[in-house]
Amino acid sequence: MARRLSNFQSWMREIWRTKSWYVMLLPGLAWFFIFKYIPMYGASIAFKNYNILKGIVDSPWANPWYKHFAYFYESPYFTQLLSNTLLISMYKLLFGMAPAILFAILLYECRNVVLKRWMQTISYMPHFLSWVIIYGICMALLSESSGLFNDWLQSLLDRKIPFLSSTEWFRSVLIASDIWKDLGWGAIIYLAAMSAIDPTLFEAAKIDGASRLRLIWHVTLPSIRNIIILMLLLKLGTIMDAGFEQIYIMYNVKVYDVADIIDTWVFRVGLEQMNFSVATAVGLFKSIIGFVLILIANQCAKRWEGSVW
Repeated sequence: MARRLSNFQSWMREIWRTKSWYVMLLPGLAWFFIFKYIPMYGASIAFKNYNILKGIVDSPWANPWYKHFAYFYESPYFTQLLSNTLLISMYKLLFGMAPAILFAILLYECRNVVLKRWMQTISYMPHFLSWVIIYGICMALLSESSGLFNDWLQSLLDRKIPFLSSTEWFRSVLIASDIWKDLGWGAIIYLAAMSAIDPTLFEAAKIDGASRLRLIWHVTLPSIRNIIILMLLLKLGTIMDAGFEQIYIMYNVKVYDVADIIDTWVFRVGLEQMNFSVATAVGLFKSIIGFVLILIANQCAKRWEGSVW
């Protein structure tokens, strides 16, 4: 008992010694508590026939309890929505991480400080543009009627490609615009990890005769392996979020077959029709899938000593 009391007193003294750090944590903890934990009570709407006038407490429970989940599962669009969501998310994951890592390596290897800073600044700028502006840029470049790129194709090959209204090209436009928007921003964390690499590792490799490419392959990439795994785990947690804002702004009826995802369907059916119970049930379904994927990926990552916990 005396030992536990002594440990508790030393723990309290340590907290008091670093009290300023804990005070700095309070706003962040308060934000998470207010906006992340308190709203979890609203998840009960998924199991109720929610009535906006009665509120969450007085709304009757659904019978059966899985009624709204079954409504989504039995929807004729369920398979299409799920496949579109997973495919678009996987494409963004597979084709989005590699360019960010490559761009970070190019910046890290650049010895011209002025050029490096200019490239960083220019690459960060698209991240701060809204998808409305980016859609306007895509329209100016890819529109079948007046797009600059299609004008070139018309003059060179006497043909035009409906990039924004073709089921064959629309996903490619989505992925390419997403990569362009977040290329520089996604490279920041990899660049920060590279700046922490011990310079003696490069010196030792150079003494052994390693070329510049060998340095990247045997020193740079292994040194940031844990960061790559961590970013992969974080992205897997949001694999069911294929990018609602981007797709909702850019898609149209002609490309529903390849672009309509769970979030856009929920917006149309759940929110525009005020069916909040269905919207909540689908959101809870997505969260559970993401949580399971993170657990599985974390167990796999332990083999490379890159797990989160």
